[in-house]
Amino acid sequence: MGPYRKVSQAYFIGGPVDKLSIQKVKGVLTLILIANLAVAAVKIIAGQLIQSASLTADGFHSLTDGISNVVGLIGIWFAAQPVDENHPYGHRKYEFLTGLFIGFMLLLIAGFVLYDASLKFIQPVVPEITFASLVALIATLGVNVFVCVYEYRQGTKLGSAILIADSLHTRSDVYVSISVLLTLLGIKYGLPPIIDPIASLVVVGFIIKAALQIIRSTSDVLVDAAVADSDTIRDITLGFPEVRGVHDIRSRGTERDLYIDMHVLLEPEMGIAASHDLCHAVEQKICQELKVRARVMIHIEPYKPMKSANLKLSV
Repeated sequence: MGPYRKVSQAYFIGGPVDKLSIQKVKGVLTLILIANLAVAAVKIIAGQLIQSASLTADGFHSLTDGISNVVGLIGIWFAAQPVDENHPYGHRKYEFLTGLFIGFMLLLIAGFVLYDASLKFIQPVVPEITFASLVALIATLGVNVFVCVYEYRQGTKLGSAILIADSLHTRSDVYVSISVLLTLLGIKYGLPPIIDPIASLVVVGFIIKAALQIIRSTSDVLVDAAVADSDTIRDITLGFPEVRGVHDIRSRGTERDLYIDMHVLLEPEMGIAASHDLCHAVEQKICQELKVRARVMIHIEPYKPMKSANLKLSV
């Protein structure tokens, strides 16, 4: 097993770490918001004009991208608030709460699209496919590809959970738009119109998949799921000759904002100053080995051979 437990899809790697990063995240979200609203408007208008259930559904799916950008801007504002008396660990989890909200919002949109597709099954409508509508769909597809790649790269670079969640949302848009494009081309060249609402069901599948990815990843952080592999932490700590045992190793947070606490057994004769220096050395070594910025809290216990014989191997 590697240094990190695979408790989730691990899309979220931490929140912005300074004011400059926060401003950059806001700038990216604002730019993507404008692009997403334009894409959604083109798809919905074109879908209504040609009476295409799948293209209209794709447009509403794209509209959720714009809504999630607005939610993201609100979430990043809360997450950027400084540490205060009531929030000694800061407000960073607001970013993950925002991601969780986006996930549930996607599930709601999936229900709306499913309802619209069911109406088209009852009363099928033949889309009036035009060259202009195909060009519009291809153009918006290109915009979505750019948005997805750009936003994911910026999210990784800035360590922003919101940008990464939003890029996954947009990635589902790319796959959906491809399926809609193929559907419209199929109808244009002779396939029955029933494939249009069927394609809407494919859209629903992608929306639900993206929603569950986001909900699972954000939930892992919010409920303090283990992040670092305890065996790796144990091996690093026992690499110090002064350490006689380690147990109760716990971790939470994200790979970019990691919290670790554990109990370490030392010889009773070891002084306070030496123990303090050792704890700092262990913390520094863990950060170096895992290549993370970790906060390590160590509870020191006196080593007693009879009681501690089994703790050296425990986590």
